[in-house]
Amino acid sequence: MPPNATALNSAVSSATDDEKAGPVEVFRNDYKPLTNIVSKINMDFIIQDGKTTITSEMTIEVNPNGPGAGDLVLDGDETCVSLMELSIDGKELKEGSDYELSPGKLVIKGSVMNGGAGVLRTVVETVPEENTQLSGLYKSGPMYCTQCEAMGFRRITYYPDRPDNMAVFDKIRIEADKGSYPVLLGNGNLLEKGDLDTDGRHYAIWSDPFPKPSYLFCIVAGNLGSVKDSYTTLSGKKVHLEIFSEKENVSKLDYAMESLKRSMKWDEDKFGLEYDLGIYNIVAVNDFNMGAMENKGLNVFNTAYVLADPATATDVDYGRVEGVIGHEYFHNWTGNRVTCRDWFQLTLKEGLTVFRDQEFSGDMGSNAVKRIEDVSTLRARQFAEDAGPMSHPIRPDSYISMDNFYTATVYCKGAEIIRMYNTLLSESGFRKGMDLYFERHDGTGVTCDDFRSAMADANGVDLGQFGLWYSTSGTPTVTYETEYENGVFKLTLTQKSKSDKPLHIPVATGLIDKVTGEEVVGSTVLELKEETQTFTFEGLENDVVPSMLRGFSAPVKLVSSSGEVDEEALAFLAARDTDGFNRWEAGQRLFTSLVFQKLEGEMSDATMGYVMEAFERTLNSEGMDSSIKAYALTLPSESTLAEEIPDGQVDPVALREARGAVRVSIARKFEKELLEMYNKLSAEMADDSEFKVDAVSVGRRSLRNTILGYLTCIKESGEEQKVAAELATAHYDSATGMTDKMAALNALASMDGEGASARDAALQKFYDEADGDALVLNKWFSVQALANLPDVLDRVKALTKHPDFTLSNPNRCRSLISVFTMNAAHFHAEDGEGYKFIGEMLAELDKLNPQISSRMGSSLIQWRRYGEKRAEMMKGELKKLSELKLSDDLFEIVQRGLK
Repeated sequence: MPPNATALNSAVSSATDDEKAGPVEVFRNDYKPLTNIVSKINMDFIIQDGKTTITSEMTIEVNPNGPGAGDLVLDGDETCVSLMELSIDGKELKEGSDYELSPGKLVIKGSVMNGGAGVLRTVVETVPEENTQLSGLYKSGPMYCTQCEAMGFRRITYYPDRPDNMAVFDKIRIEADKGSYPVLLGNGNLLEKGDLDTDGRHYAIWSDPFPKPSYLFCIVAGNLGSVKDSYTTLSGKKVHLEIFSEKENVSKLDYAMESLKRSMKWDEDKFGLEYDLGIYNIVAVNDFNMGAMENKGLNVFNTAYVLADPATATDVDYGRVEGVIGHEYFHNWTGNRVTCRDWFQLTLKEGLTVFRDQEFSGDMGSNAVKRIEDVSTLRARQFAEDAGPMSHPIRPDSYISMDNFYTATVYCKGAEIIRMYNTLLSESGFRKGMDLYFERHDGTGVTCDDFRSAMADANGVDLGQFGLWYSTSGTPTVTYETEYENGVFKLTLTQKSKSDKPLHIPVATGLIDKVTGEEVVGSTVLELKEETQTFTFEGLENDVVPSMLRGFSAPVKLVSSSGEVDEEALAFLAARDTDGFNRWEAGQRLFTSLVFQKLEGEMSDATMGYVMEAFERTLNSEGMDSSIKAYALTLPSESTLAEEIPDGQVDPVALREARGAVRVSIARKFEKELLEMYNKLSAEMADDSEFKVDAVSVGRRSLRNTILGYLTCIKESGEEQKVAAELATAHYDSATGMTDKMAALNALASMDGEGASARDAALQKFYDEADGDALVLNKWFSVQALANLPDVLDRVKALTKHPDFTLSNPNRCRSLISVFTMNAAHFHAEDGEGYKFIGEMLAELDKLNPQISSRMGSSLIQWRRYGEKRAEMMKGELKKLSELKLSDDLFEIVQRGLK
């Protein structure tokens, strides 16, 4: 290639915005298989400062599952890829007669290929140092790395960048300066490595024998440290395990390694699935848009989900590390060996794998605690999504930017749909379905219907009606009505959803005798398949209280047909239900009733009595798991409460005040008992000073920190503010790990009046102790963004000017800007300044990283939930954004928000 050669795609890359096509909506029903595919590819990466040259040789074949030979269509992003050479079977191709270039596409005409086959060679150049989108090949700190899901490979080279092109990445050569980048990693197994004769450079060649789509491709070149271990599979194969990070973070990798080995063992025990390569590498990256990426044999992780030690990670962080390590490992089979035919099937791999990581985390700790956590997340995030303009089925029908559909619906609701298979078919039936799924589809890209067929065929059942879940958006509602007479109890269930036909809904139900308090009918799965069905239970001695939707057996809202809340029944279930989830749920419903009463006026004595009785019984329960007790004592979050309020009526300021008033009322009534429990737990922790991340230790910390929250919310008078600040400060100073330190800092961050000096001192101390640690500093930004202070927006604006803040790092950006949007009462302040601030941030951020700007943009599109004044101000910011030149990602969010 001559020096200063002109790129073949230079005309396309220099086209004006007016010449380029606008955002294009892609529809699921328009799917067509490729005419030609790449079956094998070799690549050579020459990494140099300021430029990386990539040579690819692709073996082209006619798609055996396609319509026959035709033009070869390759995807490529000319904004970051310069096409320098193009030939097939050694013949240089000419534009016009042999190929055509257009924005995002390179079409090789079928006439230049031998019967639709040949070896295509491309040479491209890219500048990863300038890639702020963090999609494709980019530079992060001391390393180069790639992120290709969903459509990042086209930002590396021209290729059929879609999941149904499964190719063997046979030889991937990486070359770089050895002093600066001594570690060179790729997918699969290491074939060869060595030094070059000139300029202190070296190379490595990697090979992955398993066909994979381009989104699973990965390379890393960096100056990294690591921890090493090994795992021997069920069949006796020894697998080398290695986790890499920046050298100063190597001491924080041990928990991730232990989690990886537990994941490998669990998948063998639970599903009979062994790892298939001889090596498994993980790399921790500071600049990363997602949580982690399951690239075959070379996972890349956001540092937030792999680094952990007691001084920098909370118990929640440890849980996330374990869960995400498991999630990405489990993708080796549910996502890699069997992948998606097209991106509309994303939930096929993500919903299934989320379900698997939820089960894994539950088995490693407490299944009851994990279920409470997962349902709380679903209600707070996914139910809100279902109720807004981004509502979509778990298998969407269309998209403009696929990056916008890595959503709570696809992941969390998708996992609930998988869980319903498990509920309907039983655990053993689900395993049979999984076995058949792998037997039929290993090494291919398939659809959600293929998974459903495997489940149905393995168990000899008809799941046709169940398939409606895949195409139905919104959260279904199930209403119930009961009748008891002469030993016969009738439960009538009615469903309502956006589906034209009734869904297949499993409603796990038990019955508890009203007189004896004993369970007289154990958990039974009632299959609601009609719009209205009545289920009859005979031979009962007394009237009963039904415990419905046990374990949250379906992602629906359950309400009485009368619309009234039966507080007496809730109090009964909170005291006597044998199902741990529903016992917690009953208490939450009582809390909700009391908060809404306060929101509308005054709290009734009867409801207050039920709540106080349930709270006292929970607080004094001797045998209850401490983590479950902590959750049972905690009021529903503001976001969960908001989901119970009709559109147009949500007032975040009033809701915070009402919830806060209930919390203070409880704290004042039980102040003595709470302080006694706090001191008891503190003494136990002092006697057992060794830091552990086990269920007992985590539960004890969780309960003690929950009680701290109650004790420090009593701060109306100056004296109370002083006492609360002193308690929180003592909690901070005695903390043995980040969990307790953050609990104290969260309490102190919202201190005002007599507690203000303690707040400022704690924030400064925390910052100093962070000593520049990126993940700890993220916590420092977040705790201030969430503070309940009248001037919190001014504080957040000031923090955007802090020398440690940058919009270019997704974790740092999320820790301040995204977290502020979760501070509902202040983001939704009546003056609209919160909306204006976010609108300005989005305009700036979209120029750097469209994936992050679009996700943050979702905070403005739920305007229908709020009163007219707030709604108009939110729409106003969307309209301002719509007048700018936006990325496809943010454009789609803004347009949906304005509909």
